[in-house]
Amino acid sequence: MKLLPEKILIVIPTYNEIDNIESLLEKLRKTYPKYDVLIVDDNSPDGTGKYVAERMQSDKKIHLIQREGKLGLGTAYVAGFKYAIENGFDAVVQLDADFSHDPDKIKDLVESLQDSDLVIGSRYIQGVNVINWPMSRLLLSYFANVYTRIITGLPVKDATGGFKAIRIDVLKSINLDKIRSNGYAFQIEINYKAWKKGFRIKEIPIVFTDRVEGSSKMSKAIVREAVFMVWKLRFRSITGKLN
Repeated sequence: MKLLPEKILIVIPTYNEIDNIESLLEKLRKTYPKYDVLIVDDNSPDGTGKYVAERMQSDKKIHLIQREGKLGLGTAYVAGFKYAIENGFDAVVQLDADFSHDPDKIKDLVESLQDSDLVIGSRYIQGVNVINWPMSRLLLSYFANVYTRIITGLPVKDATGGFKAIRIDVLKSINLDKIRSNGYAFQIEINYKAWKKGFRIKEIPIVFTDRVEGSSKMSKAIVREAVFMVWKLRFRSITGKLN
């Protein structure tokens, strides 16, 4: 049994999330006053980054990485992970900006780190817990996870889920400069590398609710990337080139 991490950084990638970011920050700062929040914004045209920069002036627990353009989810999280390592945090929580991840469940993710190194908020560990998705997207997500388990052997029901808590030791063990994937593939890659390095992975049930405000970032390119990424991970593992 490990000690619970004390210094927590909630990392939130954003692109055009002005409709959500104010209420999300209010919720997080009220519910988790001891946690820091890092927004990694991809130069949102709607002013998301500008709003966060203004909030930073009166709240030292809010931080911002303002990037030059739309560089993708995976690289945003890598930037957040590096920030956490450089600034002495004990663990990172990944969170979507659109309330599809229930902020109230963050405490459960963090508490589960007591006996784990990486905790996944799983949509599929207890049946299928997804609200407001069209059937086509639900089937795509569900079978993408079945496909991932078959090809890689990763013992996780929801390898593509983005609501996670990760101990800093896990992130330090991974060569973050060699992470190139985004979207589904990014989540799979981090989980797989953590598993192969012997870290303990745990899934806890969550209910995923599709966004109400803003638009989804899902694309066919993200799906294709995930399809090929699982084979790359398997091959690199077999050849000893998995970093």
